[in-house]
Amino acid sequence: MALLLKRAQSLFKTFTTTTMSNIEHALLGMGNPLLDISAVVDQALLDKYKLKLGDQILAEEQHQALYPELEKDYKVEYIAGGATQNTIRVAQWMLGVPKATTYFGSVGKDHHADLLREVAAKDGVDARYHVDESTPTGTCAACIMGGERSLVANLAAANNYKIEHLKANWPAVEAARVIYSAGFFITVSPDSMMEVAKHAAAKNQYYCLNISAPFLCEVPPFKKTIGDLLPYVDFLFGNENEARAFAKSEGWETEDIEEIAMRVSKFPKENGSRGRVVVFTQGKDPTVVATDGTIKTYPVTLVPADKLVDTNGAGDAFVGGFLSQLVTGKDLDECVRAGNYAGGVIVQSSGTQLPNACEFA
Repeated sequence: MALLLKRAQSLFKTFTTTTMSNIEHALLGMGNPLLDISAVVDQALLDKYKLKLGDQILAEEQHQALYPELEKDYKVEYIAGGATQNTIRVAQWMLGVPKATTYFGSVGKDHHADLLREVAAKDGVDARYHVDESTPTGTCAACIMGGERSLVANLAAANNYKIEHLKANWPAVEAARVIYSAGFFITVSPDSMMEVAKHAAAKNQYYCLNISAPFLCEVPPFKKTIGDLLPYVDFLFGNENEARAFAKSEGWETEDIEEIAMRVSKFPKENGSRGRVVVFTQGKDPTVVATDGTIKTYPVTLVPADKLVDTNGAGDAFVGGFLSQLVTGKDLDECVRAGNYAGGVIVQSSGTQLPNACEFA
C-alpha cells in the first residue's frame, strides 16, 4: 500500500513547484475548432435528420440541410466551440492568467474564423490557427432538447490541419507542461497527435487524451489510432458510454465502469516512471478514477433542476477544470473537484459560455 501511495504521489511530482506566475503556455490543446450553431429544437427536427440526444457525430450528406434550417427556423446562438477548444477555454478561465493556455487547430479565412479569434483573445487563450483559405471554418449544430443535446459537426477547414503548422509552432509544444486532445482530432491529424505524444513521453510532459465519442472506438482506423496512442497517454478521459464502447471494441464482456477503468489503466505505457490515470465521468453518478491498481469514486454535486439549461460541453468543461489544476501540480482529489465545479457551471447556460469571474477556490 505504501508503494502504491508513493507512486500515486509521484504522478504530480514533476509540477509541484508551479505557481500562477509561471504558467504561461503551460497547457497546450490541439483539436478541431468549430463555431457552434446552438438552438433549442423539437423532436420533429431530431427525427427528420435521424439524430439522437447524447450523440456526437460527424455530418454526412444527409445533414447538410440541417445548418441552414436551424438558422432559418430556430433561434440560434453562435458560440466558439469544438471539444478541445472548449476544454482549453474553460482551463484558461479557471487559471485566470493570460496565455496560460495555447491552442492549435485549422480554420478558414472568413468571418467565422474572425469570431473564433475574438473569443480566444477575450478569454486569454493564445490561439494559433492554421488557415485554409479555400475552405470555410467548421461549424457544429448543437440541437438541444430537455437539457440534453445532439451534436453534428461539419469539420470543413478543421479537417485540414497540417503537421507543418505543428512543426512551425514547436516551441509551444516544448513549453507545455500538459498537452491535450479530444479524440475527435484523430479523424484529422493522427500524425500530429503521435508526434507530440512521443515527445511528451520522452520529455516527461503529461499527454492527455479524451475518447470523446463511441464511434471512435467502433471505426477500425480510428480505434487503431487510439491503440497506437495509448502507450503514451498519461491521462485518459471519457464518459460511461465511451468507456463501454471501448470495452466492447476490446472484446471485453463487461459494462462495469470501474472494471473497465482499471483494465485500461494497466495497459502498457511508454513512460514507465508513472502510472496511467483513467477518468470516467457518469453524468450525475460518481466519477470513476483508476490508477496504480486502485479505484476511487467521487460524488457529483447535482445542479438543481430549475438551474439546468444545457448539458452541451459539460464533459469538455470537466476536463478543462481538471487540467487547470493538473498544470499547477494539484493532486487528483483537487483536479476532480475542479472538474466537477467547471461542469456544474457550464450546464447552467446555453453552450460553453463562461461567467466573467471564476469563483472556484
